[in-house]
Amino acid sequence: MNLAYDATALAQQIRTQQTTSVALVEQALTAIKITNSRLNAVTHLRTTAALNEARYYDAHPSQRPFAGVPILLKDLGQDLVGLAATSGSRLFKTNVATKTDNFVQAIIDAGFVIIGNTNAPEFGFKNITDPTLFGPTRNPWNPAYYSGGSSGGSASALAANLVSIVTASDGGGSIRIPAAFSGLIGLKPTRGRVPVGPNGWRGWQGASISFGLTRSMRDTASLLDALQCYQPAAPFSTPVFTPGFTKALTTSLPPKLTVAYSLKSPVGTTVSDDAIKGVLTAVDFLNQHGIATVEIDNPLDGIAMMESYYVINGGETAAMFASIEAAMQRPLTRDDMELTTWTIYQAGLPLTAVDYSQTLATWDQASFVMDNFLQTYDLFLTPTTATTAPKIDGQPLMTAATIDKMLHVTELSKQARLDLVYEFFADSLALTPFTQQANLTGQPAISLPTTLASNGLPLGIQFTARKGREDLLLQIGQLFEQAQQFKFLHPTIN
Repeated sequence: MNLAYDATALAQQIRTQQTTSVALVEQALTAIKITNSRLNAVTHLRTTAALNEARYYDAHPSQRPFAGVPILLKDLGQDLVGLAATSGSRLFKTNVATKTDNFVQAIIDAGFVIIGNTNAPEFGFKNITDPTLFGPTRNPWNPAYYSGGSSGGSASALAANLVSIVTASDGGGSIRIPAAFSGLIGLKPTRGRVPVGPNGWRGWQGASISFGLTRSMRDTASLLDALQCYQPAAPFSTPVFTPGFTKALTTSLPPKLTVAYSLKSPVGTTVSDDAIKGVLTAVDFLNQHGIATVEIDNPLDGIAMMESYYVINGGETAAMFASIEAAMQRPLTRDDMELTTWTIYQAGLPLTAVDYSQTLATWDQASFVMDNFLQTYDLFLTPTTATTAPKIDGQPLMTAATIDKMLHVTELSKQARLDLVYEFFADSLALTPFTQQANLTGQPAISLPTTLASNGLPLGIQFTARKGREDLLLQIGQLFEQAQQFKFLHPTIN
């Protein structure tokens, strides 16, 4: 099947008339029809419009980097006019986007043919994908397990070869977590690297950023080249990497590279033997290639950082629902949303401007600390996740006692509500404690699919770099890729 190739190869095949865009779109739609009932990865399709766009590319050859290649959008904050835009929420189950946002427009400008969108947890709050609206998304490696979140639908669609590339977004690991759980490459770019707006300019105060999931380093680099920009109107910006990230892949790694690594959870939770082995295997690999490594402790207070993260989540959620209430001209109730969302919303309502300002100052200081750290060490290596994906019908991630507290959250004080958010996320955070810090500091980070755990499921290793140094992440990723260190469910055909 053509879709087992990476997106770069497919674009080249279209340009050289080895295949057509229409053929690829039809293959993707057929694959979705056959497979999606098992995975629940894709929630909506735009069949007629996509085929018309594919016919256009076949009739008008283009040098756009991904001209005619089919892609799926994450159904969360990535709006294409005329396509469903539910955010995984029952409130918006019939909502259709009335305009195309700047990120999706950049995807279109790169030449992609958008064929539909993918499942996500309600408003992206979870590291698994199980919205009440659409139900759980399953992992192609083993459908009894989740594929991660919040870009779980995208991850499952790519891992199952329904398409060759997908969009995703990451506000606390939502690209890197499903990449690790599903055996994919997941880059979270530097804050301000890719287009934002015309709504939601700040994206959880810069913590959330859109990009994609891929199966090759060249797709990752080419996609970043296609999307990187400087937006004068944006609140955060990063200088355009003028050499180009694709060219960076042809450049050798800097000499005397030093990689710091940590095997410890930043919030003091257990890390599985498989995750530790994955990092230590990577350390051995790096040493064999002349790259120095040193084990260190994370310089940030992980628990304090997570507490600050939940403050911003709460405040942003309260602001979002204030806008929704104004648009709907009615107050929202617990029945309008899932209990997790309701609790985060209620935690945000009592917060003050002082709380919010002090929390942002905490993030700024953390960014300063990590920038200094990464002037001493070129990269920081950790597991991406502490363990493999959880079972869909396995151990609940919240206790009955915690759920009872959530049902009575409006009776709690401001601090008790914030403590409750930490409490109900505690078990899920224990699965994925490594990804959030890069969102708060704005640094780029990448998950590489280098590990198979003892249960046969994939795990990732995560590299974090200084702001603006995605080139270094891509180069280190290519080192692993060229040495055939990646573990895919379906190996990429180059």
